[in-house]
Amino acid sequence: MTSEIPGKASAVIIGGGVIGSSVAYHLAKQGWNDVVLLERMQFGCGTTWHAAGLVGTMRANESHARLAQYSMSLLAEIEAETGQSTGFKQVGSLSIAHSEARFEELKRVASMNNAFGVTQVDMLTADEVKEKYPFLETGDLLGGSWVAHDGYASPVDVTASFIKGARNRGALCLEGVKVTGIMRANGKVAGVHTVQGDIVGDIETDYVVNCAGMWAREVGKMAGVNVPLHAAEHYYAVTEKLDDLPLDLPVMRDHDRCAYYKQDAGSLLVGQFEPRAVPWGHHLNGSNANGSGGIPEDFCFDEIDGHFDEQMMPVLEHAMARVPMLQHVGWRKFFCGPESFTPDDQFHIGEAPELKNFYVAAGLNSIGIQSSGGIGKVLSEWMHHGYAPLDLWSVDIRRMYSFQGTQHYIQNRVTETLGLLYDNHWPYKQMETSRDVRHSPIHERLVERNACFGEVAGWERPNWFAPKGVQPKYEYSFGKQNWFEYSANEHKAFREKVALFDQSSFSKYLIQGKDSCHVLQKISTADVDVPVGKMVYTHWLNERGGIEADLTVTRIEENQYLVVSGAAVTNKDLNWLARNTPADAFCTVTDVTNSWAVLGVMGPDSRALLSDVLGMDMSTANFPFGMSKPIELGCVVGRAARISFVGELGWELYIPTDMARHGFDTLWRAGEKYGLKMAGLHSLDSGRIEKKFVHFGHDVADQDTPLECGLGFVCDFEKSVPFIGRDAILKQQESASWKGKRMVQFLLQDPEIMLYHHEPILRDGKMVGHLTSGNYGHTLCGSVGMGYVCHDDGVDQDFLDSGAIEIDVGGERIPATASLTALYDPKAERMRG
Repeated sequence: MTSEIPGKASAVIIGGGVIGSSVAYHLAKQGWNDVVLLERMQFGCGTTWHAAGLVGTMRANESHARLAQYSMSLLAEIEAETGQSTGFKQVGSLSIAHSEARFEELKRVASMNNAFGVTQVDMLTADEVKEKYPFLETGDLLGGSWVAHDGYASPVDVTASFIKGARNRGALCLEGVKVTGIMRANGKVAGVHTVQGDIVGDIETDYVVNCAGMWAREVGKMAGVNVPLHAAEHYYAVTEKLDDLPLDLPVMRDHDRCAYYKQDAGSLLVGQFEPRAVPWGHHLNGSNANGSGGIPEDFCFDEIDGHFDEQMMPVLEHAMARVPMLQHVGWRKFFCGPESFTPDDQFHIGEAPELKNFYVAAGLNSIGIQSSGGIGKVLSEWMHHGYAPLDLWSVDIRRMYSFQGTQHYIQNRVTETLGLLYDNHWPYKQMETSRDVRHSPIHERLVERNACFGEVAGWERPNWFAPKGVQPKYEYSFGKQNWFEYSANEHKAFREKVALFDQSSFSKYLIQGKDSCHVLQKISTADVDVPVGKMVYTHWLNERGGIEADLTVTRIEENQYLVVSGAAVTNKDLNWLARNTPADAFCTVTDVTNSWAVLGVMGPDSRALLSDVLGMDMSTANFPFGMSKPIELGCVVGRAARISFVGELGWELYIPTDMARHGFDTLWRAGEKYGLKMAGLHSLDSGRIEKKFVHFGHDVADQDTPLECGLGFVCDFEKSVPFIGRDAILKQQESASWKGKRMVQFLLQDPEIMLYHHEPILRDGKMVGHLTSGNYGHTLCGSVGMGYVCHDDGVDQDFLDSGAIEIDVGGERIPATASLTALYDPKAERMRG
């Protein structure tokens, strides 16, 4: 039986799995009565139906933890509301450790999640682990972690509850309707083309949500939207019925052996996240199980052939050693089905930058069931109010770049990302697949100097330099890694002499036209109507006063500006500019990131070196801080900007890409007599954190304001064009509410302990926040962290000094010094001198 497809809808959701059905339910709950959910085959088919249904709340950041918390709480609520069971059983979850590295990670993750205040994570001894899970071999275990309120649910039943709840609230949920195209008009969504059997039709709508799971990349292409994800083979095995298996047996995870265990209707299910996965459903160089290439047109509740001997058997062999009774049972089912994964193992959510009102919620990387409620809630609120209700930058679809959606890139990358969920989450861990995509113009020069590269937004960036004869390769740990001393020497170079950084990956935008000043004045908090050659540090805010960008704006000519921002935020920044530039403005925006190399020359001897090689007077009188001037470097005509992200005297040299090698060689030769040393991005970060300079995406984002992070000086309330967010900041300033949340810098008193991020902050034993970033301060001789301290009665230096400040590092409380001002050169005399 077919249902009539309506001609209009307030929103069309594509994909009737657990995510699409949750979005439909939550939009209907927001009052969107004519929502239409379209499923090409049957609800829950594709990947939802064969999910393990694990429901956990431990997450890598606070926003994700709150999504998981809501998802779990919703299971009982929607069951009561609809009468449809979700199959949720709250049996608890156990994670075990049989390596020091894993045990350290579990302790750090436990402390971090306890700081979020969303879940309670308890650390267990090996004996306590045995009490929770009697079938385990625990002789080699160091311990484990326990979350009492975790459990599992039935994916098909959860989906059915969302469908029923959405229909009860007025949504139309249809099966057997395939979307064949996206209608667009004036840069916005206009509708969808559909086919239902032999019936072809269109639905006019202002909003489309792509929840198409492993088909989301293809649906995105219909709209000209990049949605990088790809399906991979995903396995589990199910034993025969076991009479003595408790029905309340906890979920157990053995990350080091890539396995999880759950009770499944009287059987034991063993699932896996193997480190080298097999991509599936691709067209490139082969075909799928039916020989046609791509995902079969009729794929529904299907299994795939898989590679059981190579992929599953090694995991099962370990499982039989960990749970010895598995050596004596029969196996009822060996399963392989497809699951979609993304380039960075983070899901995609939000409005696509390519098309207004085209939203994405896809690529869940095997955490779809436990995230479904939260994703449906925040995406519906995002659509309803026009902005995200939480800091969701880490999963924002705008973080993705076009090259990441290419078949070659994503097919290779998912072989790695599937296993990342259970891999060690080392500090500074780098991806191994789909590398060498974007190179600095001086990449070969960096290779010659023994750089160890890390990858950000596809850029191969030098994170540190190994001495001659030492292989530039990471050896990961939670302590001081193998490059620690090498980076310390780089840090010493820019603090005491002079160092050279390759900063070419920084995003750069040319804004020009007769209205460029007015447009940037409206978007920027600072006054950018400045003399030609002046550089301005500024924020871009949303209407609520939250920080959307942290960057510099330089006036090159009267009607021409250069904006410089972080490497990972290009699409976000360009999208913000497009959204806030009036259609009738004489103002163009050009991404010139690839047009310029940037060489950072930093340190006390930078002035002498550059005076020599540039033949210019680099004194403060002639070249003050915050100025940009044309330069000649050998045969290069470029620019020099006096600014520093490490808090030292220094300049950034902007060199045309085609002459970057010549510029580098000229500078390097001139620097020899000054002891010029190459320095990597790890030492750049250690310099900035000593100076309490914020990092967008870690320390500041759209839920934080300039007042809260200590950068209120970037807001010019008197300039002729009021900036976006001005009223919100004035209101916060007048109410003094910002004083209850303030960015604080911390220095550990134990120089051997390393900080990274999200470690809990305690005052007199009470949790008052958590770190947003951390690194080692080689000049301050200890680990340095930054994070917001929250207190209802306000946070000032007296409040910090009058209590015992500690940082919880994996359950160990380490005394720390706390300061509202930078502990290194608080008056910025070295940088501005």
